[in-house]
Amino acid sequence: MRILITGAAGNLGGFLARHLAGRGHELNLMVHRRPLAADLAEHPRVRVYRADLADPRTLAAPCRDSDVLIHFAGVLFAPRPEAFLPTTNTEYVKNLVGAALDGGVKRFVAVSFPHVEGETTPGAPATGRMEGRPSSVHARTRLAAERHLFESCRGQAMVPVALRAGFIYGRGVLMPEAARRLMRHGLLPVWPGPTWTHPISLEDFLDCAEAALTRPGINGVYNLGDDEPVTLQRFLDLLADHWGYRRPVRLPAWSFYAAAAAVEGLATIFHTASPLTRDFIRIGMASYVSDTSRMKRELLAELHHPSFVEGLRML
Repeated sequence: MRILITGAAGNLGGFLARHLAGRGHELNLMVHRRPLAADLAEHPRVRVYRADLADPRTLAAPCRDSDVLIHFAGVLFAPRPEAFLPTTNTEYVKNLVGAALDGGVKRFVAVSFPHVEGETTPGAPATGRMEGRPSSVHARTRLAAERHLFESCRGQAMVPVALRAGFIYGRGVLMPEAARRLMRHGLLPVWPGPTWTHPISLEDFLDCAEAALTRPGINGVYNLGDDEPVTLQRFLDLLADHWGYRRPVRLPAWSFYAAAAAVEGLATIFHTASPLTRDFIRIGMASYVSDTSRMKRELLAELHHPSFVEGLRML
């Protein structure tokens, strides 16, 4: 089996590529502008394909040479995501789905998140539905991509899979590392909440992704998470305590939108990255908790880190 990973030069794509190569899998790694890390580019079980999701012609060869694929690639940290996400999150996926169907790919795994179902809580968790009405553009466009994937595979040989992972944490993962840098300087506030989040450790996420790609009979939507959802506020307090920093100060919700608007405005004027956007705040303030029973039945029965408290040692 040869596995295609889009976004292999990115953070999670790179972690998965190293994980799978270490398990003996043959890999096709798709990159666009960002160069692939040297250890992956030189690995004996790796082929590198330079392709552009905006150009379906460049997708034919990597899809034709792959048995299964997992899609990570996307655009983040740019201002006004409502202007580009319908293209990068949805239209690019349509291009990739078309190339995968034409190339005979047997299984298409889309990495998504439970926010696509809208607000969910411990009493009303996400269950893998496709009829959600999320508030953020990021979630709406990702849901549209999922729907296209599943509709396109109806009656076809290619099997669609969506892995909806919440907050993935681990050493080297972008979001926790950004939190560490901000906490070090006392620059990470949080709104009062409570906002529910459902974390999963990087180690458990990688095992779930490998199972989704290689295990027989996998299909449909899988919500990924550990055994103990936690509020974002407690999550950040635990991180601060673990690292020995001051706990994040609580600020009113409106102040986060104001800060995001300012960052987006400056990024638009100076044509720079925008690490904070109003849509990030919108999706960050939405509670999400997942029913992970299907994950445990079919992908990963035993978690390495059943709760964030137990997984803290990874950070």
